[in-house]
Amino acid sequence: MDMKLEAVVLPVSDADRAKQFYVALGWREDADFTAEDGFRIVQLTPPGSPTSIQFGVGVSAGVPGSVQNLYLVVEDIAAARKELVARGAEVSEIFHEQGPVTRARFDAAGLPARLPGPDPDGATYASFATFSDPDGNGWLLQEITSRFPGR
Repeated sequence: MDMKLEAVVLPVSDADRAKQFYVALGWREDADFTAEDGFRIVQLTPPGSPTSIQFGVGVSAGVPGSVQNLYLVVEDIAAARKELVARGAEVSEIFHEQGPVTRARFDAAGLPARLPGPDPDGATYASFATFSDPDGNGWLLQEITSRFPGR
């Protein structure tokens, strides 16, 4: 049986502010529904993605900003970074990791294995950049130019 990830719920403190941020990034608004009791659900989808994000009022008991390292896969990390910056996001510089398996991409402090610039060999899966929404929910851009077999 197929199981497809449809949406990820983000805890936010202000649904209007979050919506404004993601719409400014060029994400498609799929829904914005409010019930009489104040419940509200907003759904947005990044360009080209089959998976959406949801947030609102009464949607999550999570702490705003507690969701980290949500991957956004791009084919050209420099172009993606440039576009996000132009749309108002504060995006880190592009970096790569030293060694085949490290946790540097997940460590904002930049472990010694986090090196500046894109992967010097242009390897797929190897170049990254990060940004956060106004609440601090964290996104990780990863450049993938060709997929490993079976993906």
